[in-house]
Amino acid sequence: MLASCFLSETSPAIWVYPPSSCAAAVQPSFLVTGSSLSSIKKVDFLYKEMIPEFHPFRYKDLPFIGLPIQEVLDLIAMISPKIPPSAFICNTLECLEQSTLTQIRHHYQVPIFTIGPLHKTSPTPSTSFLEEDTSCIPWLDKQSPKSVIYVSLGILATIDAKIATEMAWGIANSNQPFIWMVRSGSVHGCDWIEFLPEDLVSEMKVRGMIVKWAPQKDVLAHSAVGGFWSHCGWNSTLESVCEGVPMLCQPCSIDQMMNARYLSYVWKMGLEMVVERGEIESAIRRVLVSKEGEVMRRRAMEIEQLK
Repeated sequence: MLASCFLSETSPAIWVYPPSSCAAAVQPSFLVTGSSLSSIKKVDFLYKEMIPEFHPFRYKDLPFIGLPIQEVLDLIAMISPKIPPSAFICNTLECLEQSTLTQIRHHYQVPIFTIGPLHKTSPTPSTSFLEEDTSCIPWLDKQSPKSVIYVSLGILATIDAKIATEMAWGIANSNQPFIWMVRSGSVHGCDWIEFLPEDLVSEMKVRGMIVKWAPQKDVLAHSAVGGFWSHCGWNSTLESVCEGVPMLCQPCSIDQMMNARYLSYVWKMGLEMVVERGEIESAIRRVLVSKEGEVMRRRAMEIEQLK
């Protein structure tokens, strides 16, 4: 669910927006310019160009890019306020998304209440239906500070075995400690990791752990974790930002591309991923053991201290 509103018979809507505010900020303009934007295809030279109306986003960062125009307009209309909102409630921080919050205020002329990050301000027990493998925490206790890459593409994303295999080889070839969360059924046509060569799995387990589900907030808060390879869902993004952990960005859909753009281009605490084993190996090493990674980590810590 992208958004929801609370209604009564006598009052306007209060719009509750769970994702990043940048997703809300582009909606009004997209309804106007969507007919031209949705026709941009991945092969078009404009695909990686900046969009003047939507700085700092490129065409490739927008939700629904490349879909038929009517489908785009229907989707945007579905998640936009039907009744003029009297206020927005956003799971974010003012210092984190100041420019986009300003855009929303300017367009709707209503107050915005930033109440995030909810996982810190209103912590709750895990509501996941998946059993957490807590054995990774004692394993982390034995690792050096900021030495481990944590890999998780969230609870919904699914990928092809070919992509997952490239991920595995990239992780293995980086020679860095890791925790890789692979949900059962998250790889198309596979129950778990049976698509990987047994010798590769054996080699990987010497240096890290492959788990079905991890206690993510505890993992990210651990001093041994130096990077988070993520799909850049907003909850995962906030959890990483709040722990000062730089990110490797592999967005899958909807607002994740915009979140990844902010992480890499605006907040400068993330790297965009190319899912090819050599690129993956390089990206992991850049974050964990290079000067560039040290700069990203300092930047992540600066942002963490603003919350």
